[in-house]
Amino acid sequence: MQRHIAIVEDEATIRHNYEDALRRFGYRVTGFGDKDSAMAAMTRRLPDLVIIDVGLGDEYEGGFELCRELRSMSRSLPIIFLTARDSDLDVISGLRLGADDYLTKDISLQHLVARVVALFRRVEALSGMSGDENMLERGPLKFSVERMEVSWKDQPVQLTVTEFWIIHSLIRHPGHVRSRAQLMDDANVLVDDQTITSHVKRIRRKFLQADAEFDRLDTVYGAGYRWKQ
Repeated sequence: MQRHIAIVEDEATIRHNYEDALRRFGYRVTGFGDKDSAMAAMTRRLPDLVIIDVGLGDEYEGGFELCRELRSMSRSLPIIFLTARDSDLDVISGLRLGADDYLTKDISLQHLVARVVALFRRVEALSGMSGDENMLERGPLKFSVERMEVSWKDQPVQLTVTEFWIIHSLIRHPGHVRSRAQLMDDANVLVDDQTITSHVKRIRRKFLQADAEFDRLDTVYGAGYRWKQ
């Protein structure tokens, strides 16, 4: 089945370049020049992946607002920010809102396509797990790959696709330290160490919302992270 990608970018020339590149790789692509038209279309039917610029026309943070709305509609929809804004604050803001990736416009089209392919690979992996891996339990943690559901002490924990696979990597090897590079490999994502750190902080915060005494996700300074047994 042909994957459908939505691109929300207010500069038409840039948007068309991305559309053409992704179509050459066999994707069905729909472009939007503003937040409102994108939201109207995606309220009717969500695409398989969304690429969003942060600034949309006169709306300096229109992309952030769109991401927030889309994430409220679907926790598993892959969302990528593709923007000229590369400050640490913007990157962290994008990830906190639930984006799976944050890229800057100086990357090549080939690199963009590679990141799209990696995100789709993770989504497809959900249906390729063996029965033993489909449901994992680690004490109060229940982790369903098939349903993409995670709960802690019977309280649901809403994770994005990237966060989901980071936790999956950690709980498959409880007690073992997983480096940032290993987490990137397991999550099929190519990002810098700081971005992995931001994802882990978001994951920890979500578990703390379910349980103020949560302490299973350990940072091993200079080495990586581990899920304590």
